[in-house]
Amino acid sequence: MKSKIIAALVAALAIFATPHTAAAQGYPDHPVHILVGYPPGGPVDIIARVMADRLSALWRQPAVIDNVAGAGGNIAADRAVYAAPDGYTLLMSTNAQLVVNPSLYKMTFDPAKDLTPVSLAVYSPNILVVPNGVPAKNVQELVEYLRAHPGKSFASAGVGTTQHLAGELFKSMAHVDIEHVPYRGAAPVITDLLAGRITLFFGAISPLIPLVREGKVRALAVTSATRFPAAPELPTMIEAGFPNFVSVLSMGLVAPAGTAPAIVEKVHQDCVKVLAMPEVRAKLANIGMEVVGSSPAEFAAAMAQERPQWAKVIKDAGIAARN
Repeated sequence: MKSKIIAALVAALAIFATPHTAAAQGYPDHPVHILVGYPPGGPVDIIARVMADRLSALWRQPAVIDNVAGAGGNIAADRAVYAAPDGYTLLMSTNAQLVVNPSLYKMTFDPAKDLTPVSLAVYSPNILVVPNGVPAKNVQELVEYLRAHPGKSFASAGVGTTQHLAGELFKSMAHVDIEHVPYRGAAPVITDLLAGRITLFFGAISPLIPLVREGKVRALAVTSATRFPAAPELPTMIEAGFPNFVSVLSMGLVAPAGTAPAIVEKVHQDCVKVLAMPEVRAKLANIGMEVVGSSPAEFAAAMAQERPQWAKVIKDAGIAARN
């Protein structure tokens, strides 16, 4: 009799199981598409492909990368927002897409409401570098130099990039008169930096560290919250006297809003497994990335913390919204 009661209770629970729980069972049972809002070969694409290869092995289903470049990553984000919330369309997002773009573009969706954080995978800071012709040996000396020589320039790889916003944040906090010069990508910036045609650059750490090691440019600080493992000798901007100065490129997986929590949690746990693999960590370290592997809640909190800072920088600098 007792066994019959237990069996009846189990059957009842099965009937009342939530759709979310049912949807997560056996996930994934067909290919998962990971959208990337940037061209192949860039850092976001590389991170996505490294993770997709290992996730495919864990899932025994292909994790397919779909590059949908354009509008600062908004086209891919838009596609993710309006995809079915079943876990089979994910977005390898950046904090540019989730945090910065709403203040730069006229958007049809709100990343904070219409996308579900899964796991913040990695981050990479910028480093502040100057040509060898600039006499400053540290950040405070650079500030003194810029105050004595107003009208100098800082470069970026485009309007609204992390490099641009870091420069604007520095300009406002240091109270210096410097002019933003946007370039089409980092390569021409580095050419002019080596030639001494620009005064300072907050650039991605990976391509700049070799130049620093070779003595071709001088690095003054790193923009992460703590010293970065790839260049532990560099002080942070916070250590250099700029409280709360943090400017990093971060990347992580998000899903359409409404995706079953059980699916979100499974993908998060599998991301953590992938990011813990020694060969993955080594590969990411080689391109200047530090592994995070955060929980969905931690990812959401990190993006929420960034939004007001960059919205204020964009507003105060008068950076025009783009369509």
